[in-house]
Amino acid sequence: MGNLQRMKRVLKCLFFVPITLCVIYLISPFVKLVMDFIPMEKCILESAKMLNLDSSVDASLNLQSRPDVQTCTYWKAAIIWEGMFDPRLYDDMHKSKGSSVALTVFAVGRYLDAYLHKFLNSSEQHFMVGLPVTYYVFTDMPEMLPDIKLSPLRSLKVIKVKKNSRWQDVSMTRMKSISDVIESDIRHHCTYVFCFDVDQVFTGRFGSEALGDSVALLHAHYYHLPKHLYTYDRNPNSKAYMETGDFYYHAAVFGGSWKSVKALTEACYQGIMEDKQNNVEALWHDESHLNKYMLLHKPSRVLSPEYCWDTNIGYRSDIQVTRLLWAPKHYETLRTP
Repeated sequence: MGNLQRMKRVLKCLFFVPITLCVIYLISPFVKLVMDFIPMEKCILESAKMLNLDSSVDASLNLQSRPDVQTCTYWKAAIIWEGMFDPRLYDDMHKSKGSSVALTVFAVGRYLDAYLHKFLNSSEQHFMVGLPVTYYVFTDMPEMLPDIKLSPLRSLKVIKVKKNSRWQDVSMTRMKSISDVIESDIRHHCTYVFCFDVDQVFTGRFGSEALGDSVALLHAHYYHLPKHLYTYDRNPNSKAYMETGDFYYHAAVFGGSWKSVKALTEACYQGIMEDKQNNVEALWHDESHLNKYMLLHKPSRVLSPEYCWDTNIGYRSDIQVTRLLWAPKHYETLRTP
């Protein structure tokens, strides 16, 4: 098939064909390459001083340094990309403020043995280096935790949780678990909270430039797609129901001040439980509820897909660095009872 014909099929997919058929198209390496040429919207602000600043250092962001991508939202939140910021300014500010970070991660069932060691070891090398960090590891097998040598200013706490029979329930109940530990512990010790999936590996700086009051992440597979292809929950009976939104956010990484993360996790859990009472389950579980929450409560900071990249996508010219990578998924073995 000639390139012209293939391009016509891609365009037909993007604008007319239902999402289920588009998934088939997106398997093609050619289509993945074409996605690189679909432009993002552009930031219309002339200066970072016009942003709704998370901190005074945000005024130093260079919004024009990345003309190839969108560097701010219409509600004047920064979208953080490589080349926009001076890491030293953020590190110095947060050290002087005494900022501290809680990192939550769930390692339940086979996920513990498959991913936790690499996740924690790589985090020690790249996550918020120079700031106090407390790891909160949620697991059903505390006795099986790997031995991790922690750097100064780092500590680890283990919270035992029960293992659910379905992986979907693990995904959804984590919102309540995070909310509970924020109330009982984190709020007394940490300024910020970041919540991660365990099947990821840090590969580059994931630093204090990512800290803000409410932080969301652009999903690596959706940031170049038109909005009508975003996989929001379209079931009007679900509390996660959305007709449209601003972006498609990835629930593998989210964060913010402890107050903001507590509010988010409480709201998502409430929506999940209301759905459960009505025998409804959102399309992408807690991620669907997170997207609904972020539509109603705009994040003050958005992270680019550099902060959670999938190498299966292939080359993208706008991804100049990768800070966190998806680990290989083995759902067929890890998600079986």
